Amino acid sequence: MKKIALRSVAILAIVFIIAGVVFTRDGSLQTPVGNGTVTLTAGAFEAFPLPDYAAKLVSDDYKSYLVEVAPGIKIHVLEVGTGYPVYMQHGVPTSGFLYRKVAESLPQDQFRIIMPTLVGLGFSSKVPASQHSIENHITWLNSLLIKLELSELIFIGQDWGGPLGAGALQRSPELLKGMIALNTVLDAPKEPRPIPAVLRALKTPVLGELIAERSTSLFSQLPNFQNDPESLPPDVLDVYAKPVEDGGNAKGPLAMIRMAVFDPDHPDAALQRTIENYLSGQDMPVEIVWGMNDQRLGDRLVNMQGVFPNAAVVKTEAGHFLQEEVPAEIAAAVQRVRKQIDQN
Repeated sequence: MKKIALRSVAILAIVFIIAGVVFTRDGSLQTPVGNGTVTLTAGAFEAFPLPDYAAKLVSDDYKSYLVEVAPGIKIHVLEVGTGYPVYMQHGVPTSGFLYRKVAESLPQDQFRIIMPTLVGLGFSSKVPASQHSIENHITWLNSLLIKLELSELIFIGQDWGGPLGAGALQRSPELLKGMIALNTVLDAPKEPRPIPAVLRALKTPVLGELIAERSTSLFSQLPNFQNDPESLPPDVLDVYAKPVEDGGNAKGPLAMIRMAVFDPDHPDAALQRTIENYLSGQDMPVEIVWGMNDQRLGDRLVNMQGVFPNAAVVKTEAGHFLQEEVPAEIAAAVQRVRKQIDQN
């Protein structure tokens, strides 16, 4: 009887080990393939025709194209309008589509609105989980900005799009002329910060995979982060979820969540400090538009004001993905920042 029990324990242990290996597999590189070309002032780029479920959310005026930022790694870009460039960077687990309502609220004969999707999300390349790092994402985004041959821009960053986009601009500092900070984290931790219980679970190997990839979909939970859950209806969630969940490598969202830095001794804390110092040292117009009902970052407005003490602040009732709830307020901030740039 004892031998049977020991054998059962051994079998269970083997099953758990195998399951752990399967769940935590690194994933593989998956590179999107376009069709045709999109011609910009910087040259011809690989066109990426949108599937019907995504195309219906934007007008025919949008350009959809791919930019190869490293061998096999392509960033999908949505672009609309002509005029002053506005670089809008989303975070996890959405895509460039998050800014479509902001673009609709701007005069498109005055602004060229550039909405890239982070590697690992949307229609951009999917990479092994081990390749998701702050350094890699900054390098990829900076390569994109260089290839687009931009000379100046206004930057908008939300969630991971804040530090990653700012890090990319730090490497091409001549570009940044103004900024709108949405719900994001741009200050490096100066002392250990508490890790929310859900995030702690997601950062735990195997358990995080079970939560994010097996028991539920991260995308289905997004309405819970909004002040108005109906601001993220099923057709919008599909645009964020389908390219990731149907692509065979859904490692991106969880891997990027795990990049979060909560301790000043974390290996990436020094990099985040350089980004914070870069931004706080800029002499440029800045506005902060904040979703006060963001469960994750709503109370971190004071930290953002610490980075930009002279910035005008617009407090809204929105949740985390405030682009879906208060696009007009964000667009108005863009126009004010643009006016200040002209006056300087």
